[in-house]
This record gives sequence, structure tokens and C-alpha cells, in this order.
Amino acid sequence: MKIGIDLGGSHVAIGVVDENGKIREKIEKRFSEQEKENIERAIVDTIIEHSNFFKREYEVEEIGIGMPGWLEDGKIMWSGNIGVTNFDLKEALEELKLPVKIRNDAKCAAMAEKQYGCLKGYGESLFLTLGTGIGGAVFSKGELLETEKRPGYEFGHMVIQKEGIICKCGRKGCFERYASMKVFKNELRRVLGLDETTRGEELLEKIRRNSPEKEHYEKIEKVVTEFINNLSIGLENLIWIFEPQAIGLGGSFVYFEDVLLPKLNQKLQAFNQEDRERKKIEIKPAVLGNDAGIIGAVL
Repeated sequence: MKIGIDLGGSHVAIGVVDENGKIREKIEKRFSEQEKENIERAIVDTIIEHSNFFKREYEVEEIGIGMPGWLEDGKIMWSGNIGVTNFDLKEALEELKLPVKIRNDAKCAAMAEKQYGCLKGYGESLFLTLGTGIGGAVFSKGELLETEKRPGYEFGHMVIQKEGIICKCGRKGCFERYASMKVFKNELRRVLGLDETTRGEELLEKIRRNSPEKEHYEKIEKVVTEFINNLSIGLENLIWIFEPQAIGLGGSFVYFEDVLLPKLNQKLQAFNQEDRERKKIEIKPAVLGNDAGIIGAVL
């Protein structure tokens, strides 16, 4: 058994994964605003507490952690979406007395979906996690493409708007400042006059129930259309560069699949028709959902 940890900008999910990639048991925790003020301590305490619990219940061999950012040898060099710089997470977890491996979360989720999920069987494919930001991974001839130092293939920091909104990376107009699920949900909250505690489930129901006779119909339609347009710009750029057979979309996008994916497919279909030689590209929601990060962290 291995412990897989999916560490995000606002939450952590910890699970025990068997040799077949099945999660036997998992625990999820959302960080409070108070915990975020000392996020390094909150991360370490949470991982140690729940890992010790699983160690008592299962024969655990090692721990794998997937998280956003630039990581080297167990150190978090920079993670803008979590707010951590130059922190040796591996060293902070030494008291667990287990091997700890840490890598980029998007790459972890991508590997899980390639082995067990939506990208299985495709030689040329892309995977994007749409959540607090946008992470990415590329498979060529069935193999994950990697760089020597930094994680690379950071699709979220591709500029799609010249002199656009400033990003946590310091640049302006980054893809994730226009097409992450966090941006999408925050914009819905803004136009509907809802506070930040409004959960994604409630926003999803508002989109599902939206119709021309509803009070906020035009506002919701405008937000959805703008999001799809921005997401399409990024995906079209990536298609031209990598020519994938399939693109997998993970993160909280999967929960909004029924209201977003048909519109995205319609938008990309028009783009594909501009090049008659290009075969239809499959746009596929992650089969493993948000569990992909936990499973991929141990692969």
C-alpha cells in the first residue's frame, strides 16, 4: 500500500492506494482562512496526522505527494497557488519514517488518467487540470514528456491576453487568469451577487436551471460564453503545437461537465473544421475525477 496526497491551493486529499490503483480509504480537508496564514505548518500537521492514522490501519510502503508549482528534490521552490517558497517539505515529513516523493500535481493526475482513465490507449495526448490554476502534461508516443529541472509544460502560464490581468507568476494575461475553474466560479459569484462561501454545487445548479425567463439568464450566459471562449483559445494554441489525439480535462471541471463540455466541443468543432486534414480531437473529462491526483502521486 502507498499513501497518495493531492495538495491544492485550498485543500488536501489523502488516500491509501493499492497496487491496482484503487483508493481503499481517503480523507479530505479544506484549509481554513486561519490555517492559510501559516500554510506550511497546516500542510505538515495535516499530512503527518492523517498519514500516521493510515500507517496504523495499513501496511504503508511510501508516500507520494502531488502539488502545484516548481519542485526540486522534495523542496517546494515556488508554488504561487499555495503561497509557499523555498520550503523543504520532504525534510519536514521525516518523522513519518517513510520514503516521500513529491512532484507536480498536474503530472500526477495525468499519469493516473493515462494508466487508468480517459487517456488510456492514446499515444499523443494532453492533460489539463482546471482548478485554482491550470496545470498541464503532454504525452508523446505514450510517454510523459518531462524537462530536466522545472516541471515544464505549464500551460496555465501561456499568455492569451496581451497586457491582461496580472498573474501570481508576475506576468500579465496568463491562461489560468481567464480559464481556471476558480476564475469561472468567482465570476459567477460576482455577477450573481453571491459571497465567496457559495459552493460550486450551488453555482452548478444555477447554471443547470438557467433559462431565458430567469432573472439572471443573460449574466450567467455571458460568464459561461466568456469562459468557453478563453478556454478554447488556450486549447487551440496547444492543439497547433502538439497535435494530440485526445485532450483530458480534470480538476473541478469534471463536476461542470454537463453544462460546459457540449459548449466547448461546439466551439472547438468550428476550429477543427478550419483545417480539413486534422482528425477529430477527443475532449474527454477525467474518469478518475479529483481522485486522479491521489492515484497519480503514487505511480
